[in-house]
Amino acid sequence: MAKHAVPKKKASHARSNRRYKNFANLARKKLGDDLKIAVCSNCSSPVILHNACKECGFYRGKDVMGKAKKAEEKITKIKA
Repeated sequence: MAKHAVPKKKASHARSNRRYKNFANLARKKLGDDLKIAVCSNCSSPVILHNACKECGFYRGKDVMGKAKKAEEKITKIKA
């Protein structure tokens, strides 16, 4: 039969609470870092950092989703 590690003394409430609180703090910190919100430089709508704007498609001053071109094409089709 395999021998397992067995603690010599019972862990106190403070010690075990400290361990679980540390885990909770780490989880809270990870969740808090994920959603940092800034303002889009092009359309001033709220944007998650390091992501393209969902409204206008711009990221760091460049049209990365091509939404501006699509909007212009719709306008030219309507005029024609």
